[in-house]
Amino acid sequence: MSKIDWMQVFSANLGKMMAIQENARKYVVKDRNWNVDFRKGIIAFGEDVFPIQMIGTESNESNTWNWGWNNINDFPDSVIQLANEALQKGETWKLEPLIVEQFEMGEVFNGHTLSIVACGINDEKCFYYRCPHSRGAVFVAVQNVPDEVFQPVLISDFFQITLSCIFQQFPVDHKVFLENFLEWNQTPFVWNGDILTAHFEKDLRIKFKLEDNEYFISEMKMA
Repeated sequence: MSKIDWMQVFSANLGKMMAIQENARKYVVKDRNWNVDFRKGIIAFGEDVFPIQMIGTESNESNTWNWGWNNINDFPDSVIQLANEALQKGETWKLEPLIVEQFEMGEVFNGHTLSIVACGINDEKCFYYRCPHSRGAVFVAVQNVPDEVFQPVLISDFFQITLSCIFQQFPVDHKVFLENFLEWNQTPFVWNGDILTAHFEKDLRIKFKLEDNEYFISEMKMA
């Protein structure tokens, strides 16, 4: 993975974060009402309260993203530590999307894709949550959540997450996505030519094709 290439950094973090997000929906959010207090740095889902970090904001009025480290709302420094760490890594890696404080949103750059990377590269375990309001949304990282949120997924969930990410939602480097998702999932895998075999409770066989010097998934089968 090249850390100066946004597509590769995003692809490396996408699979694990989608698994984490789905686990968070089941074990933390549970379709409950939420309430956030940025001064206290907390979010509540029902009666359960968790610490948060403010990642950044989306504006419906200007269609722009603003990183939390820009801190236009004058939040306490303790609430923007994660955003500051993303900025520091962006400066070290020379990864422009983590460095530019505000820019126009689109398919590639928006609150979801930027939060996936900000949370994925952070050293602390967390998931992200979108808090909508009348003029846009605030994206927060939710911390100190149950370990179940970060547990590996079974082959059926891995298969569905991969299909959703690669063929429906995002521009992705298929090879970087698969290898990093499998490593996070603690699933051993081997390459044999253009075929990757992942050893779940049963094998998942993934065939790649090379087009314009890029690898694309052409077939996935469960043994």
